[in-house]
Amino acid sequence: MNIQKYQAFITVVEQGSLTKAAEELGCTQSAVSHSISGLEEELGFALLKRSRAGIRLTGEGERMISPVRDLLGSAERLKQTASSIRGLESGTVRIGAFTSVAVHWLPAVLKEFQQDYPRVDFRLLNGDYHDVEQWLQDGSIDIGFVNVPCALDCECIPLMEDRLLAILPRGSRFENYPKFPLVECETEPFISLLQSSDHDARRALEAAGVKPNVRFYTKDDYAIIAMVEQGLGMSIMPELLLKGRRDNIQVLPLIPEAKRVIGIAIAAGEKAGPATRRFANYVVRYVTELKEP
Repeated sequence: MNIQKYQAFITVVEQGSLTKAAEELGCTQSAVSHSISGLEEELGFALLKRSRAGIRLTGEGERMISPVRDLLGSAERLKQTASSIRGLESGTVRIGAFTSVAVHWLPAVLKEFQQDYPRVDFRLLNGDYHDVEQWLQDGSIDIGFVNVPCALDCECIPLMEDRLLAILPRGSRFENYPKFPLVECETEPFISLLQSSDHDARRALEAAGVKPNVRFYTKDDYAIIAMVEQGLGMSIMPELLLKGRRDNIQVLPLIPEAKRVIGIAIAAGEKAGPATRRFANYVVRYVTELKEP
C-alpha cells in the first residue's frame, strides 16, 4: 500500500488546492495530481471533482476522509513505535492550539523537546476552541489544547486555571475602579468573539445572569484588543492572552471572579504514538513548573 497517495489526498482536502498541497508536501503539482489519479484508479472511483472554481470532494471522497485519516494515524503510530523500540524517537506530532497557548507556551516546550528529540517533526495548527475540538474529532491532530471540561472522546489533562479579565479603553468611566462589575456589560458596548469561539466570556456572563450589549463580532483575539484601544467598546479576555503585552488599554479583574481551565487533550486509547505521549509529558511538566512559586 502506497501511503503517500493517501497523504496527498488528505493534504489536497486540507489545503483546498493542488498547488498549496504540493507546497505543503514539498513536491510538484503534477506529482500530487498523479498520486490522486493513481489512488482513484486503485480504489475504482473518483475522490475529487476538478473545475475552474477549484477542487471539491465527490460523495465517495467525503466517505473516505475518516478512514483515510485513521489509516494515516495508524501508519504514524507504527513509525513512532518502531522508532521507540530501536531506542530513537521520531515521527510527526500534530498539535492544535488557540492563540494564548501558541504564543506563550508552545515555543518554549517545542524548543526543549527538540533539543532532546531532534528527529521528531511537528505540524502546528492555530485556531479557536471550536477549530481545535473539530481537528481532534476528525483526526487532523494528535494533541489539542482545550477548554476543560471537554466533551470529546479524548484523554484530557487539566493544566492551569486562567483568570478572565475585563479590558477597557483608557479614560473610560471605570478608570478608577479596582474591579469591573460584570453587570456593566449590559450597558457598555461589548466586543465579542464569534459565538463558536467565545466560550470563556459567554460562560462568565451566563453564570452572572448578564446579557452583554454586543456591538461587534470578530474571530481574532488581537483584533478585539485593537478595537478596544480605539474606544469602540470593552471585552473580556483570558489573562494568559494579555501576558507581556503593552497595549493602550485598561485591564481589570472581574466581579464576580471568572476563570477558564486550560487542558491538553490526547487522542484516546492507542491512537497516540510514543512521541506524541512524550511531548504531552513535556507540556505537563512545563506548565507545572510555571505554577511553582
